[in-house]
Amino acid sequence: MLDATLSQLDREARARIAGAATPEELEAVRVEALGRKGTLAQISKQLGGLPAEERARVGKLLNAVKQALEEALQARKAQFEKEALAARLDSEWLDLSLPAPGPRPGSLHPVTQIQAEIEDLFTSLGFAVLDGPEVETEYHNFDALNTPPEHPARDMQDTFWLVDGHVLRTHTSPVQVRGMETLKPPLRMIAPGRVFRNEEVDASHEHTFYQLEGMMIDREVSVAHVIYFMKTLLKGIFRREVTVRLRPGYFPFVEPGFELDIHCLICGGAGCPVCKQGGWVELLPCGLVHPNVLRTSGIDPEEWNGFAFGLGLTRLAMMRYGIDDIRWFQSGDLRFLKQF
Repeated sequence: MLDATLSQLDREARARIAGAATPEELEAVRVEALGRKGTLAQISKQLGGLPAEERARVGKLLNAVKQALEEALQARKAQFEKEALAARLDSEWLDLSLPAPGPRPGSLHPVTQIQAEIEDLFTSLGFAVLDGPEVETEYHNFDALNTPPEHPARDMQDTFWLVDGHVLRTHTSPVQVRGMETLKPPLRMIAPGRVFRNEEVDASHEHTFYQLEGMMIDREVSVAHVIYFMKTLLKGIFRREVTVRLRPGYFPFVEPGFELDIHCLICGGAGCPVCKQGGWVELLPCGLVHPNVLRTSGIDPEEWNGFAFGLGLTRLAMMRYGIDDIRWFQSGDLRFLKQF
């Protein structure tokens, strides 16, 4: 009877050893079969009650089963150790022939890229690139630009007012005023930079965004000059002809004034949140410089005239790269920025 028990133990233990999925399962088989209180130990205690001849035969079989199970356990344990070593080598393997990773390469912000291209374009046309303070005086931001005290642009809904009559500049036109005060005509200048508006944020409006103002003061400047430079600008940025329209617009610092709209490149004119479902995007307010602006800056409007324009760099980047929400630009989301 003990012979049959030993044979059954041998079969079952071998099957469990082969099927052990973890070292812990393997150890459980060892303890149950070969431990101090295991099955073989219990059978060994029964050998003393057997006749001498049967005791010798069963004892020999017991030792054979024990040795076979120990060898099977050792082989399976070695297999586990080999698999663990292979996994560790895979995870810790290092190719010493590879170059060091070094710093991750970065990229310029899409607005910065657009600004650089426009600056290159206008400097090639003889324009100077000027800069100015973001915290402006009321005089440079409004008064010198022929904006009367009752004009709605001064309202708190549009302007961030600071102490002592200072404001966060609502456009970069004050840089043009400072340029006219410093430089003498004839002159050509552009003024890129960050501006601020107290507006409700949505897909096409932000409280902080980027603009580029431009101005040319010379003799006998006409609307034809405005159209030429604006078309040159748009063709240079989009690298193809784009559909535009010129319509009358009122701005205190130009007379006559125009709105130059671009056919929405996001939806192709079908209507989307960027173009407010209208198919067109306001891109380039422009016009001939108002004589009062020239006069305030010390330039004789009887001798000189010129044109001025304002370009939304952020919106231009939206059109250039097909970005459907202006809020992405200041989100700080690396997934967005890494695309550029």
